Amino acid sequence: MKLLMISLFTIFAARTTLVAQNSVHEFSVSSIDGKEVDLSQYKGKTLLIVNTASKCGFTKQYADLVELQQRYADEGLVVLGFPANNFGKQEPGSNAQIMEFCSSTYGVDFPMFAKISVKGADQAELFKYLTTAENPDFTGNIRWNFEKFLIGPDGQVKHRFRSTAKPTGSKLTSAIDELLKSSDS
Repeated sequence: MKLLMISLFTIFAARTTLVAQNSVHEFSVSSIDGKEVDLSQYKGKTLLIVNTASKCGFTKQYADLVELQQRYADEGLVVLGFPANNFGKQEPGSNAQIMEFCSSTYGVDFPMFAKISVKGADQAELFKYLTTAENPDFTGNIRWNFEKFLIGPDGQVKHRFRSTAKPTGSKLTSAIDELLKSSDS
């Protein structure tokens, strides 16, 4: 009987881990101030999800992300920042320290989330989905801080950009414009 119970538990556990999310909207994450956030609240919005770090050569992209959020907020874009300490230990602070830095240095007013892992054995489930979801650009591991995932109103990954893609650059803003126009129709 004990063996049967263990076998059933193992089968059930394996089956539940095989259930894959099909949309960003199916995830819940912790905000930077510790509140649980159901990403389904962003249904119908275009999202730009970015893994961030405070001590990186790309950290100045926070200013561009703030500008992007302000420029497109009325059209339905929401930038979501996810601090991660996976690359060169460039996000060593606590959630409170990260938020203080972001708001005082760059005026970050878009949603920020609790520090997570975006690669490796402890990779957050959201980023497992983001790095494997089909899109016209590429899949696979995040290479560095400030990689960007453009998510459609349906919660699907529409485009992915490496760290070097400037948030206010024409490549990314063209993709945002196109996605916002198509969601209006």
